Amino acid sequence: SSPFTMAPNASEAPPDRKLPQHGVKGAYYAGDWVDLEDCAGTFQPDSSKCSQCPTRSTCPRSQSRNAVTSTTSKEDVVYDVVVIGAGCIGSAIARELSRYSLNTLLLESADDVSQGATKGNSGIVHAGYDDKPGSLHAKFCWPGNQMFPKLDKELRFGYQLNGSLVLATNQAELKILDELMERGRENGVKRLRIIKKEELFEMEPALNPDAIAALHSPDAGNVIPYEFAIALAENAVDNGVELRIRREVTDITKKGELFEVDVRHWEPKAYVTAREKMGKSADGSEPTSSSGGSLIYKSGIAVSSLSVMVKGIMMALDENVNDDIRLQSALATLFVAVVTAMLLLKPSSGTKKRGPTVLKDLVDKCSPPVGSGEDGNVGVADMFTGGSGSWNAVKGVTAGRENVKTRYVINCAGSSSDKIAKMIGDDSFYIKPRLGDYLLLNRSQGHLTRHTIFPCPDPILGKGVLVQTTLWGNLILGPTARDMHTDEARDMSQASIQEYILSKCKKLCPYFDPKETIHAFCGARAKSSRGDWIIEPSIKDGSFIHVAGIDSPGLAGSPAIALEVVKLLREAGLETSPNKSFNPNRAPIITPKAGMKGLKMGPVGKNDSNGTDAEEAKMASNVICKCEKVTELEVVRAIHRSLPIDSTQAIRKRTRAGMGHCQGDPENYNCECRVKAIIARENNVSVDEVGSRPWPATSTLSQRWIDDDEKKDLEKRSTVK
Repeated sequence: SSPFTMAPNASEAPPDRKLPQHGVKGAYYAGDWVDLEDCAGTFQPDSSKCSQCPTRSTCPRSQSRNAVTSTTSKEDVVYDVVVIGAGCIGSAIARELSRYSLNTLLLESADDVSQGATKGNSGIVHAGYDDKPGSLHAKFCWPGNQMFPKLDKELRFGYQLNGSLVLATNQAELKILDELMERGRENGVKRLRIIKKEELFEMEPALNPDAIAALHSPDAGNVIPYEFAIALAENAVDNGVELRIRREVTDITKKGELFEVDVRHWEPKAYVTAREKMGKSADGSEPTSSSGGSLIYKSGIAVSSLSVMVKGIMMALDENVNDDIRLQSALATLFVAVVTAMLLLKPSSGTKKRGPTVLKDLVDKCSPPVGSGEDGNVGVADMFTGGSGSWNAVKGVTAGRENVKTRYVINCAGSSSDKIAKMIGDDSFYIKPRLGDYLLLNRSQGHLTRHTIFPCPDPILGKGVLVQTTLWGNLILGPTARDMHTDEARDMSQASIQEYILSKCKKLCPYFDPKETIHAFCGARAKSSRGDWIIEPSIKDGSFIHVAGIDSPGLAGSPAIALEVVKLLREAGLETSPNKSFNPNRAPIITPKAGMKGLKMGPVGKNDSNGTDAEEAKMASNVICKCEKVTELEVVRAIHRSLPIDSTQAIRKRTRAGMGHCQGDPENYNCECRVKAIIARENNVSVDEVGSRPWPATSTLSQRWIDDDEKKDLEKRSTVK
């Protein structure tokens, strides 16, 4: 038996098993653990074989590098497919479409990809044993699950094949395990078995001592959901898909064979204010004054020069004019043409990277991180369009409007998918949002579980709470299942939400320490009025495909759903000739580390590079986030990927800078301001133009950096019966 096996009903917590943590002396790759010395060529590939190049320029504001920039040109482009929504479903579809020679546009209403339900969920790659046989949940979950090892081999987002356990604590629940296993067999799920108490506690010694058996599914896995979606979207864009963020679809009409999608481009008020103070445009494109690269300035040059050149040409061709004067006119006209071309083709100063930069000067200009709840929590309606990254949450203002023409539309708008459907007169379904709240504990608690631990499912609320160690070693608890159409769910207090999570999770794993809570968040799941996923052409138009109501296990099913959508598009008439330059491979953003080997920590200014390529080695050793050992080079490389990055939240999701136990405490290492300064430097903007982590967003905690009194409250709430 395992050396860590507990005797059932033991009162003391088991010893720390020192379970692997992604990025610490190795990495999870294609489901399995790879030691640091074996990462080269596997988790860390030859960069020349991957789709992105880390040395290129940063993206324009709120759009990918390959986006059409001219307003006039945007109106003229006709896309083959427009995908609305860049969560894991929309990003998976966009990536699948990038295999073909298509003109595809991915639109996202929030300030980054993955900001909706994808950001606020457990990250479980379910096996599919509890889905209703014959449902679309059952049809796509298991096939999608089986695609993850290959996907991670290509995209390197980090996938752990940890398996799941559904616990039974009495004979009635043991009968439910039998029913789940039979349902799983009917759904095609392999390798399911029921294990008895002795084997169960050899596997997981920190479980509730009252557990008598469990349903074991070795094919269940876990990912960090937003890192998964980012990887999909990056690879899609690398292979030709265009992305625009902060684009809210406001209307859709059909004119002939084309859909016209009206889009509102918004930007955060703080960003717009900062730009206006410097005389720059609100949409982040070109400066509006005092620059040879400004749109107005260039327009003036073009008009004036054209007038001069027309007169010069007329004089040069006038036979009544002296030959010497005609020759001088021709030469002068040619000179004006050359100078005009040079001025008009001169890039804006805002597109160049800064020269050598003292990072400390930028850090000193940063406003301190926000850690109190002055603005209140993000509302449920805002969670439909990006939560803390939605336009309302950051007091967004309209920066422009766009009209997009396309032959096909894919509606992957999550909790807003019914709203999008109604724009073409389709009211065949509606979304009933269900909120799921979570608590995240420090890495010190991650040793308590290797598998994802579930209770026996509730007949109404489904899978119920879970206890799981994340890829990075944190312990995650939750979620709730708050249906927003019920008064009881809407009126739950922050304290009662925490009591629900902590007390129920204690029945699964009684040994975790609630005082080790470092973060809380919530996600809105898009449950449909039909009770199943909606993956079909609209009843109003066969060229408009719904991918709506994708609740759990949508993440697991996403790659299989993407294949189905391509099939539906072909049936609707879309021609899909192969993209001969398609490259499925992507390098990871993070670099696995062996403790502090090769790394340097210190106050701002001590180890920072000057931002030039010549100091890459210095970037690789300079720690920007102490808790997670994130380096300056990791931040820089993330910024130079294929998705636009203009906020510390975006870097937080890609590198984990600010996600450690101190949560970006400025009194500890001030990592948020360090990250903000690097973003400003790389994008050649002021620090005031860089977005910060909002607070409280969807957290149930009273403050970002919780004190001893709140820790005691959490401990009390875990004991509520």
